[in-house]
Amino acid sequence: MDRQSDWLNLSAAAALLGVHSSTLRAWADRGDLPTHRTPGKHRRFRRADIENWAASRREAFTSPGQLIVENVLGRTRLQMAEGRLAAAPWYQRLDEAHRRDLRETGRSQLRLLLGYLADEGSEPPVEVVTVGETYEQLGREAGLSFTETVEVFLYFRDFLYDSVVDVYQASGQRAAREWANMHRRIAAFTNAVLLALIAAHERRPRMAG
Repeated sequence: MDRQSDWLNLSAAAALLGVHSSTLRAWADRGDLPTHRTPGKHRRFRRADIENWAASRREAFTSPGQLIVENVLGRTRLQMAEGRLAAAPWYQRLDEAHRRDLRETGRSQLRLLLGYLADEGSEPPVEVVTVGETYEQLGREAGLSFTETVEVFLYFRDFLYDSVVDVYQASGQRAAREWANMHRRIAAFTNAVLLALIAAHERRPRMAG
């Protein structure tokens, strides 16, 4: 019989890996990590399985980019499942087509961000303009106010920031200076998207006139 300390609950196992609980839940649901259920249907993870899997991922990844993506998507799935996102007034005003477009815009933003973080260039890619314009167009077509459209962008931006904080604060492998540089680059990227969104909104009256 295994000792009680050999088993971890969901939050403890997630803390050991340095990810959000929803991310670990998603990995377990995909079968990436073995998990066990208590009689009360709670998840339990064997400590050795978590440690071995963490070691294998450290060898597989040269950057935290993919981990960040999975963490963000895991958080989004959890929020959707718990109804928090669905409770947002602006989300209720989106039909399924616009919700699908919003998800695709978020994925495009993540892909661009990862490319930017992997590159040594100082300026965000020019494609961020398209992302910002897409946010503006999506909000306008869905009948959202400009404030609500910005809120949409900020909502998904916050998920990204939270995920980066989880990954970098939990990791002892990266120096504080490198973490600060990553934070600065993410801020530069998301600021560029927001400015493009604002510029697209400001062009609309002139284009209509």
